[in-house]
Amino acid sequence: MKLVVGYLATPGGADALALAVRFARTLGAEVEICMVLPPDTMLPGVVPKGGYQEVLAEQAQGWLRDALASVPDDVVAHPHLSFDESFTDGLIREALRLEAAAIVVGGSGGGLVGSFSLGSVVNELLHSSPLPVAVAPRGTRDSTVERVHEITCAIGHRKGSDLLLDTAVRASRAGGVPLRLVSLVALDPAFGSLRADDDAIREHALSHASQTLEAAKNELPQDFPVTSAIVNGPSVEAAVVQLDWHDGDVIMVGSSRLSAPRRIFLGSTAAKMLRVLDVPMVVVPRDELQDDEDRS
Repeated sequence: MKLVVGYLATPGGADALALAVRFARTLGAEVEICMVLPPDTMLPGVVPKGGYQEVLAEQAQGWLRDALASVPDDVVAHPHLSFDESFTDGLIREALRLEAAAIVVGGSGGGLVGSFSLGSVVNELLHSSPLPVAVAPRGTRDSTVERVHEITCAIGHRKGSDLLLDTAVRASRAGGVPLRLVSLVALDPAFGSLRADDDAIREHALSHASQTLEAAKNELPQDFPVTSAIVNGPSVEAAVVQLDWHDGDVIMVGSSRLSAPRRIFLGSTAAKMLRVLDVPMVVVPRDELQDDEDRS
């Protein structure tokens, strides 16, 4: 298994690398540290000595060497420097070329959102990647946690969570870590004719959540160790913070129903969670990427 890190020599890049190392230890994976430069930033020797492009390419290689040196000895890692007009497109292309299982990025950047600060690259990935994308909250690089301790899988109320659940089960099994299934119920007035009856709203929503969780549990292998919980509140944010969260936890969510097949689109529920959570989030596409598809 390979994990691609979208690396920049920034605090966000360090957060991404730290999270990838944590995942690699847990899953027995290798870390592929990838930097993408514009195509006119040629490798040394291609442009005249002392040119800006050569200096930048040399600096990028130096950053990659430093990043590689920071990876602990018990984790296998490789550096990669590629060129593309778009950092996002180049990163996705590298991840597909390397047959990675996921892309890991740091949340620090422009546009503050809670412990995450999503920059343009992360936003683009969360709306276009054909692979799962893991976003590291700001400060992950300072954590002393070495492995994932628990995986929380947020099961939605609509169909289409099969791949999300399957991905969570595979990760839980590969890492030997507990799996927690969660259904979040926002008890805002959004149930049409039931709007005036708070008790009916709550009963309807919780019953539906219970049925959804039970159906998800029935899809798990027999005797698979799993816990489940239903939490509710006036909003998604109020519901999700009622759960216990610890350093080393990870939450996995599915892509929005608005996403194209085999592409991620960060939905409103996941975006709301990002505002209040301080644990890494993994967003999983709606459908499995087919062999050789999108690998051109």
